[in-house]
Amino acid sequence: MAKTKTKTKTMASAVPVPQSREAAAEAIRRIGDLARQKLRIEADMNDLIARAKQDGEAQAAPLSAEIEALQTGVQTWCEANRTALTGGDKTKTVDLGTGVVKWRQLPPKVTLFKIEDIVAALKKAGLKRFLRIKVEVDREAMLKEPTVATQVAGVTIGSAGEEFLIEPHEAELTGQPEVTR
Repeated sequence: MAKTKTKTKTMASAVPVPQSREAAAEAIRRIGDLARQKLRIEADMNDLIARAKQDGEAQAAPLSAEIEALQTGVQTWCEANRTALTGGDKTKTVDLGTGVVKWRQLPPKVTLFKIEDIVAALKKAGLKRFLRIKVEVDREAMLKEPTVATQVAGVTIGSAGEEFLIEPHEAELTGQPEVTR
């Protein structure tokens, strides 16, 4: 039984498609205009956000200072009365009616400085159990030798694909300091 080819139709594009070189150039000019307008809106928005943040921080600063002072005072009082509050260290949480105070033991942490020196000292002392050796696949090396790499089971190297870019021409002002975003 032979298969018959069926013709598939594609939906008409719901976007304006230029019909000439001039129309495409005009569309790119319009893209540039819209992108610049969008950047101006974004800059205005960021200015408003920066002002609102600055105002909020200024209003909150005295409140933060008072909170910090009250916390220090409560902690000082609780430390001085810890044995009575915790019933001789039977609990680490105390409810004071309007809130709870807690003493929590923080987990130990390791801080390292001059890692190369530490690794050398551990090797010299025979403490290799404190060293971890990490083996991982070097993808960059595989991209340099794709024919060899793809012979390994599970390795495939695909195309990076193609990207279409539109870059409207922009003129820059001279004599103005450069602003980076």
